[in-house]
Amino acid sequence: MPDELQIITVTVSSAQSRVRLDRYLSCQGMNYSRNQLQKFIESGRVLVDGKQKPPGYLVKPGDNIEIKKDRLAAPRRELLAEDIHLDVVYQDQDLMVVNKPAGMVVHPAAGNRQGTMVNALLFHAKNLSQTGGRERPGIVHRLDKETSGLLLVAKTDQAHTDLARQLEARKIVRRYRAVVWGIFGEPQGTISAPIGRSAFDRKKMDVTKLRGRPAVTHYKVLKEYRIASLVELKLETGRTHQIRVHLQHLGHPVLGDPDYGGRARSLFSRFALNDPGLAKKLLDAIGRQALHAAVLGFVHPATGKYLEFKAPLPGDMEEVLRLLDQ
Repeated sequence: MPDELQIITVTVSSAQSRVRLDRYLSCQGMNYSRNQLQKFIESGRVLVDGKQKPPGYLVKPGDNIEIKKDRLAAPRRELLAEDIHLDVVYQDQDLMVVNKPAGMVVHPAAGNRQGTMVNALLFHAKNLSQTGGRERPGIVHRLDKETSGLLLVAKTDQAHTDLARQLEARKIVRRYRAVVWGIFGEPQGTISAPIGRSAFDRKKMDVTKLRGRPAVTHYKVLKEYRIASLVELKLETGRTHQIRVHLQHLGHPVLGDPDYGGRARSLFSRFALNDPGLAKKLLDAIGRQALHAAVLGFVHPATGKYLEFKAPLPGDMEEVLRLLDQ
């Protein structure tokens, strides 16, 4: 029935030409899989300048895309608003910037219906964008559960759509700080290696040419210690677990990372064996990957002004650096 559908219109920006229609839509913040979007397109629920196109159509600047998506009805299990403290760095009527603590899941999923960032946002924010789907109100991008730092939240659908475009066009600045095992041979560099789902563990990602999508991470060494380094990382793409996978691939896993070679296995690496006592102290000081989203910059969707925010390192990473400085 007509009242069961919601019509969303987006216009392709100049930075997004020659991208498949299904891939373009998957990056617009809608909570649908690529396969679901392909079915929408093939069924005529997606029109480009009023005409039906195939999923492989290459969008071009100025294309007006109309999406007829399911209206966001009440979920089967109502999301709970919870009075959880949020470190709000910035807020206005269009968006929020939040400094997420390590250990907090961004949005509800199986096994995590409460205690998430979304549950906290529902309590603290009067309005949240619904573009991302009923399970992810306001969520423009994500951080891993054990990664701390700055997260962007949209309050309106218009702001969400604009910020999602910036994200797809690689115009949002995201810089991370990480403590990694080992000493680098050069002060800066670029890791360009495709990332895809691991063939051995579906919960993990891997560098793979067969199943991977292009992924680029830039790094800069800020300080070197006896067995580890403090590095700054800038994302050019935003694949799942990108920084952690790329640093493991480079041979410098993030200190404390249990999934990508930064914890138990690292105690037997050539780096840790240079000072095994210090290596153990470092892992005792931090129970997660030493990774923090430190800088977030974007153009405000309403004012057109560039905004940039910084978040200091959390206590556990500061303690790791203190031990390394001794």
